[in-house]
Amino acid sequence: MKEKNVFHCGYVSIVGKPNVGKSTLLNLFLGEKLSAVTPKPQTTRHKILGILNDKNYQIIFLDTPGLILEPKYKLHELMNKTLHLALQDADLVILMIEPQEQPELKFLDYKKDTILVINKIDLVSKDSLLPLIDSVQKVYDFKEIMPISAIKKDGTGELLECIMKYLPKNPPYYPTDILTDQPEKFFVSEIIREKIFEEYGQEIPYSTTVVIEEFKEREGKKDYIRAVIYVERISQKIILIGKKGEKLKRVGERARKEIEVFLNRGVFLELWIKPKKKWKDNLGMLKELGY
Repeated sequence: MKEKNVFHCGYVSIVGKPNVGKSTLLNLFLGEKLSAVTPKPQTTRHKILGILNDKNYQIIFLDTPGLILEPKYKLHELMNKTLHLALQDADLVILMIEPQEQPELKFLDYKKDTILVINKIDLVSKDSLLPLIDSVQKVYDFKEIMPISAIKKDGTGELLECIMKYLPKNPPYYPTDILTDQPEKFFVSEIIREKIFEEYGQEIPYSTTVVIEEFKEREGKKDYIRAVIYVERISQKIILIGKKGEKLKRVGERARKEIEVFLNRGVFLELWIKPKKKWKDNLGMLKELGY
């Protein structure tokens, strides 16, 4: 535990391969859903900053895209760059792996204090973890090795206590009453993108991105949000719309309900789809789209 009357603050980067549970852990610690979570890998594309405040500490968590070992597009390269920048900024690294998975050594290049977190232990017997823990201890001098299940909240309290031990002594970097540095419209776009990941098959989610073109608060009326879903081809637009527009309508309804919970107010959500050929492989377009 930290000393009394001494404030601690630092950046904690949560890293790992795609779909290992990084966003689930961040959302659990914050008690709020900031990061999109789906069963599909590569759901997280941006660095998501979440701030956990207490009277004695401020933990600035950085949820990162999963490391893509063989990038296929410029988008993948930018996602990897975001991850490495978060590693550079970190005072402490949480490296998450799954049971039976060996740590990727690229995460350790920056020689940061690192806690190895073995997630999803609810899926294996605890005895099977002992050989893994023994083998990873030989790979790197981890500050701690913590088995957890983020989805079952098993071991996560102990992990938070462990993180606090390694926070440097600093005053708070951010106001102690805020949860993130991102604007509301960023999270609105992430909610819409999450629903696309949940509703469609393998190709469509990875070929889409969402931009909020209009976000108006209207006195006495619901907020007006106009979102554009960019795709790469006309055929993808047709799939997104679905028969008689039912697919897109379902995405819009599910997204609107979650946005209203997030904003704590009513919204009118309008979705549009526009093709942008090869947007994933064009740096100019990627910058224009917020990457």
